[in-house]
Amino acid sequence: MNKRYSIYIKPISIIANLVIINFFLKYFLGDSYSGFWHITFINLSWLIISYHLDFYNIRRYTKNTDLYSKLFLQFLIFTFVYFAYYSLTNKPINSIDHIKILVYIFLSISIFKILYLFALRKYRIEGGNFRNIIFIGSNNSMQNVNNFIEDHPELGYKILGYFSNDPKRGHFLGDIESSFDYAKNHVVDEIICSISELTKEQIKKFIDFTDNNLIVLKLIPDAKDVYTTKMVVEYFDYIPILSLRKNPFDESINQFFKRFIDILLSLFMIVFVLSWLTPLLFILVKIESKGPLFFKQTRDGLNGETFECYKYRSMGLNSFSDQIQATKQDSRVTKTGRFIRRTSIDELPQFFNVFIGEMSVVGPRPHMLSQTKKYAKIVDKYMVRHFIKPGITGLAQVKGFRGEVEKNEDMENRVKLDIFYMENWSFFLDLKIIGQTIINIFKGEEKAY
Repeated sequence: MNKRYSIYIKPISIIANLVIINFFLKYFLGDSYSGFWHITFINLSWLIISYHLDFYNIRRYTKNTDLYSKLFLQFLIFTFVYFAYYSLTNKPINSIDHIKILVYIFLSISIFKILYLFALRKYRIEGGNFRNIIFIGSNNSMQNVNNFIEDHPELGYKILGYFSNDPKRGHFLGDIESSFDYAKNHVVDEIICSISELTKEQIKKFIDFTDNNLIVLKLIPDAKDVYTTKMVVEYFDYIPILSLRKNPFDESINQFFKRFIDILLSLFMIVFVLSWLTPLLFILVKIESKGPLFFKQTRDGLNGETFECYKYRSMGLNSFSDQIQATKQDSRVTKTGRFIRRTSIDELPQFFNVFIGEMSVVGPRPHMLSQTKKYAKIVDKYMVRHFIKPGITGLAQVKGFRGEVEKNEDMENRVKLDIFYMENWSFFLDLKIIGQTIINIFKGEEKAY
């Protein structure tokens, strides 16, 4: 029988990490790290934390941002638990020395994990640790999956071909019914099916067949209208309940961590940037046009609740600011306003919104009430973006969907990216978006007007 995955990858990582931890603790602490309960507490703590964070559950298609996020959270929580031991046992401790030890441990484990995964991916590119797969279906969704796998040999998948009652391309192996005999007579680790090309009876047959033959079954939905990427199975007693998506911020630790970072960043910007930028802009804006420096607009936020979103005023006073977005060569925009809009300086007062908890640094951009009223009716899943706090910048913005909405497709793409961000959030994804935002400011953006 063919093994679908190597049973040694995870144990090797766990053992190597525990060796690193115990080596550095013994090397630096000497005899003070020799008691049974001390050693047991440290090792069990690491294992329990890693279990709850799925630290070792790194799949073939796991993104680097998810890997870095897991490393960071694992080390953060382990640090708290590590010092909690000394607090509970009232043992004398030099915090600086122990921080140094933890840094050695964390750097060593991070380097090992990154190099280990790099070597594993390299090994897969060379043809090792691969999984044989067949496709059931020949539509565009299946072709996209095929192209993705072929473009990423480091995933370690080998495509044997596809079965379909409507063959459209190469590597055709037969009709759908013949796929069962093929899978029995060949080494097949996974079967990927397009739901749209199967009947209910056929789906059930594939489920039963794969279960009985130890083959992994994956189903591709008729995906053009399905934006969610992370369906979750939960259980009410023994009854399985399929939830469309998992919101990472339902977990209190993620919520706390994101809020903590928001407070730090907003405080930094308020104290070190807005404190001197505000009076400077006050003079420039006042010279050019009458009215206040700050412009506030009611927008939709978390759970659809409204809040006052702050900006530096970039237009002359007008009665259309709540109904009409700024357009290219908009006559309402002042000369100073054009500069601060092009550089996104006009958005900086939203760090006040972040500090008081109405917004986050990264998240879906909040829209005008008139836009929400309009697009909630015509863009599918538009309101899903309100399950999390709006942000000063977001994934949709760095991907080019910022500013004026010229056609419905612009908003549809924005919503897709907002939902993707919500379902795939990580600390390092936030860092990536912030970094790309800064690059875009200096590089300039086509729709920054």
